[in-house]
Parts: sequence; C-alpha cells; structure tokens
Amino acid sequence: MALDQSFVGRTYPPTPAYEVGREKIREFAEAVGDTHPAYVDREAARALGHADVIAPPTFVFSITYRAAGVVVQDPQLGLDYSRVVHGDQKFRYVRPVRAGDRLTVTSTIESIKSLAGNDVLDIRGDVHDEAGGLVVTAVTKLVARAAEEA
Repeated sequence: MALDQSFVGRTYPPTPAYEVGREKIREFAEAVGDTHPAYVDREAARALGHADVIAPPTFVFSITYRAAGVVVQDPQLGLDYSRVVHGDQKFRYVRPVRAGDRLTVTSTIESIKSLAGNDVLDIRGDVHDEAGGLVVTAVTKLVARAAEEA
C-alpha cells in the first residue's frame, strides 16, 4: 500500500543533543579508512583554521540516521521497515562538524513517491549546533520494496 502523501512536509521534534567527541571522530575516521590528519590531530586541524579536530563528512550520518528512525517508526506513516533499503545519502554542509559540538537533528519528510510499487521516502535531517546554527543538512532516501505477490 502506498504511503500517505499528506505526510510530506511533516516535521518531527528535535533529537536530544549529541556531543561530538574527539575519540568518536577518531574511531569513525579509522573505520572508514580516512587518514586526514585534521580528524585526529588538533594542531593539524588548527593549521586549517579549526579550533579542534573535525569529523569526516559522512560522520553526521550516524546521528541523522538515528533521527530518521523516529520517522520510519511513526505508526501513522505505516512504513514496513522490514522491506526498507537505504537508497541514497546527500549532505549539504554549512561548516564542518567539530569535536565539542552539541548537535540536534530535526527530521522532515521531504517527499514520498511510488515507483513500480515501491515507496520512496526522502527524509531531510537539519543538524543544528547548540547556538541554533545550521551545521549540515542530510537527505536520506529510503526505498520500501513492494510486497511480493503470493
């Protein structure tokens, strides 16, 4: 069954603040194999104009994906998560994520489409710092595969 188009534009409450730690940044950079020194060395980050180490660009996915979970678990939306695959991910940065940032995510359903019986859902996650400044916008595309015919 196709998802209800009236959910387009629905915004969910912001998440609790997530404090970005140097160790989490280092672990993430190591896990993705990115050896840029600004991710692990404060002096290297300072040489690039940052006050502390910065996170790799995809680091923010870990918090925006959790925030999108509130959307996909909304019983009124009716999304069958057992049929969902991750379709795409995009980031629009205002500034890098830095160690010490306290970030919240507000999720909004940007679009719902039905393609060949599959539901395609775009969820925008606006990531703000403690002062309310926009840091990055992440758009997650989820595809709920069509139910198989019996």
